Amino acid sequence: MGRRFGWLWAAYAVSAYGSGLGFGALPLLAVLVLHAGPAQVSALSAVGPAVGALIAVPLAPWVEFRRKRPVMIGMDLVRFAAVGSIPVAYGLGWLSFAQLLVVSAVVAAAKIAFNAASGAFLKGLVPAEDLLVANARFESTNWSSIAIGPPLGGAAIGILGPVTTVVADSLSYLLSALGITAIGGREEAPAVGGRRDTARSGSLLDGWRHILGDSGLRGLYLNNMAVSGLIMATEPVLAVLLLRQLRFPPWQYGLAFAAPCLGGLIGSRLARRVLARYGRDWVFRVVGTLRAVWLIGLAFVGPGVVGLLTVMAVELAIIVNMSLYSPVLATYRLERTPKHLVARTLSAWSIGSQAAIAVCTALGGLLADVTGPRTTLVVAGVLILASPLLLPRGRQAVPAGVMS
Repeated sequence: MGRRFGWLWAAYAVSAYGSGLGFGALPLLAVLVLHAGPAQVSALSAVGPAVGALIAVPLAPWVEFRRKRPVMIGMDLVRFAAVGSIPVAYGLGWLSFAQLLVVSAVVAAAKIAFNAASGAFLKGLVPAEDLLVANARFESTNWSSIAIGPPLGGAAIGILGPVTTVVADSLSYLLSALGITAIGGREEAPAVGGRRDTARSGSLLDGWRHILGDSGLRGLYLNNMAVSGLIMATEPVLAVLLLRQLRFPPWQYGLAFAAPCLGGLIGSRLARRVLARYGRDWVFRVVGTLRAVWLIGLAFVGPGVVGLLTVMAVELAIIVNMSLYSPVLATYRLERTPKHLVARTLSAWSIGSQAAIAVCTALGGLLADVTGPRTTLVVAGVLILASPLLLPRGRQAVPAGVMS
């Protein structure tokens, strides 16, 4: 794939592994340090990403009309500073729930802008026939980082304190920025851009216009919002259930989510082979459906080893299917999107997902406060069973000329 892709992949890997070490760090700090309840933990997982998505809306055209590497470096440095403020405040005794909310929002906005820039940069960096391979490598790296990071992070928290993994996460963004800098080479200026284009009132909505006007992307977008929103809504509720009610130690909590992530290596490695054998439409319909049917199993988690194994089994089934589905979706999305719309389309996609996650998480937290975590897990598990109805039906070809 070339030296430049190698540096991009390395930068992604170090950032992913840092985030793996810090997996669930903010909810964990909220529960263990600030003694937050289900509503506060859910608010942390909902309000921060929601505000971040709002911040990211005007960033979309700004990213589109600029060279992408400087944007990626800048967003990494923003996240380095934001996440790094947490251990400083903790050490000084100033850590508050409000700060966690602000950091969550800043990181969410920077992540959306970074992903939009990196997707556009990747499309110009590798040949079209290599996009699936590149996306599968990113997918496998992401899941391996979550498989390795949380157990090490849980052990580090137990030995060195609750902000240890936050420090590692912060430093990983700095290293990622250095790796992107090392890519080198000259990046072409955007073909269309400048202040006049950035100021156009329609620029903010161009990404959504493209997605909702494309018969192939529209259903996938709505399905992705439903699935990601409902799955992520269970995370803070499950944290309260496992850590507070069932008394799981932090290392078991980390292991429950880390070990199943090895399934992400399986799914991402199979993506190219399954796509070649069964076709993209089969992946979207069948694998897209299989992502949704397992979530309700989390409602039956109990204490002890059996409960731990239940969480791991459900997560493994979800992750294998997600990791097979995601690189196929990411590649298809790039194929359907003209080059001059990539950053805005990816921003619109991320903002929609974050908004869905925020709404579902907030509602899940309120429901958990009133009825308990298990009821929320049942409701999320039942609702997600309807999400496959949003998947597109029939063959979805790539329009001629859209690869340019």
